[in-house]
Amino acid sequence: MLRLVLAVSLDGRLAPPQGGAAHLGGLGDRQVLDEALAWADGCLIGAETLRCHGSTCLIRAPHLLAERAASGRAEQPVAVVVSRSNDFSPDLHFWRQPLQRWLLTPTRSPLAPAFDRRLDLESWGVALAALADQGLDRLVVLGGAALAASLLAEGWIDELQLTLCPRLLGGPHAWLPLEAAVQAGEWCLQEHRRLEGEELLLRYRRVLAKP
Repeated sequence: MLRLVLAVSLDGRLAPPQGGAAHLGGLGDRQVLDEALAWADGCLIGAETLRCHGSTCLIRAPHLLAERAASGRAEQPVAVVVSRSNDFSPDLHFWRQPLQRWLLTPTRSPLAPAFDRRLDLESWGVALAALADQGLDRLVVLGGAALAASLLAEGWIDELQLTLCPRLLGGPHAWLPLEAAVQAGEWCLQEHRRLEGEELLLRYRRVLAKP
């Protein structure tokens, strides 16, 4: 199961007009992000998102960390970086974060020593099946827009978890690119919650077409 988790502005932007990290989410978004990470076995992260932010999101809430430990799960979900290459700066804080780092790539280049494992990205169907075989059944997708669009185009996203943040950014950096070709379909509201800082959580599940 894949859940796309994003904090977006009221006008649907992920980043300011000039690009770069927007740091949109406040305390309310941090709470629901922690909940999503605690639910997940792994996180899918686009290479450009990782390069832009320099790190991935970690569970911070002590009670969620304790629950994972009590159930015999790793403290943090596995970080699965989706990239066409191994070209990452060695100075990223990501390499010092306390988690497992996997690389999902279509290339056959040697695995960078900073990654614990590599899986081949022949297609999303094959890759997601391989991740499930390794115990990563529940995945959160943390961006960016190109990764989200690729998964939505083939119908792999099961849930959308969007935190609406009380800001207007403008510019071209929408959470789903305007040129993205996604599968048509309906989404059913599963949860809506007013969060701290005037933020709003919206969680939708994809409605599967009847055979």
